[in-house]
Amino acid sequence: MASAASAHAGAISVTGPKIDFIKIDETITLRRMVAHPSDPKGKGTVLFLHGFPETLAVWKKIAETLGKDYEVHAFDWPGYGQSSRPSPPQFSYSPKDYAKVLRAYMDKAGVDRANLVIYASDIGGLPALLLALDEPSVARKIIVGDFAPFNRPQYMYESLQNLKAEPTATPTRAYMNKTSDEILQNVHRRGLAPEAQYELASEVQADMKGSWARDGVTSADAFAFYYAHFTRDEDYLEANLHKLKTPLKVIWGDRDIYINAEMGREFAERTSSEFGLLAGIGHFPHLQDPARTVEEVRAAFAD
Repeated sequence: MASAASAHAGAISVTGPKIDFIKIDETITLRRMVAHPSDPKGKGTVLFLHGFPETLAVWKKIAETLGKDYEVHAFDWPGYGQSSRPSPPQFSYSPKDYAKVLRAYMDKAGVDRANLVIYASDIGGLPALLLALDEPSVARKIIVGDFAPFNRPQYMYESLQNLKAEPTATPTRAYMNKTSDEILQNVHRRGLAPEAQYELASEVQADMKGSWARDGVTSADAFAFYYAHFTRDEDYLEANLHKLKTPLKVIWGDRDIYINAEMGREFAERTSSEFGLLAGIGHFPHLQDPARTVEEVRAAFAD
């Protein structure tokens, strides 16, 4: 694995909040982004967890806005951006192992759990909740959405269903790698009405494309490794929902074609959590309407 220094030397530039690297253990080093408010006391801390095929770059503009009042953290999950990409079995990329990475990051970065809001999307959702099962005081609130907390393939896009098990997982992973350019160009706007279509910032596109493949592992590979353990970890969460005590808010785009909003509705009902259905929004609310994401975070601190 490349050292943090050598990884930084080859990193794609994301200007604005500070970008550096933090060593988690002998296997994993994460690229991270941190914004600090002008007032050292600040109003709290926000930690953003990205999904597939994103990198920390998707949070840059939001971090610039919230960073005026809050300490803001984001990092690339292993297998994404400029973070480490060890090959299994060194690291499994499972939601449970991502939860361990999340805990280690918070410990090493000195994140204040007492006044923390976690905003987790897509693949970031399940690790955040798995950590919350073990550590109910992990945050004052977790905002989570557009992910799959339960094993409900009928609510999932066909390619996601196919990643869950063989014999469809391997060819699906191969196809995703073959069509990476199309995925990066269009994944965020599929299913949206023509008037709702939007472009990603060139900096975000460049970061995702330039870091798709590193150290012999692509972002699609990491995604497939995650899905290889997904059903096991979904079942674990569902069996232990009674242990989930951290305050939650569930948000969902009503135009999400990847994971049906009924998944989010069921999760919210079973955890007695507030459920917000976002009209006209797809799978990536923070990309399509970042101002609303900023409002969601501010509201979480106001609660």
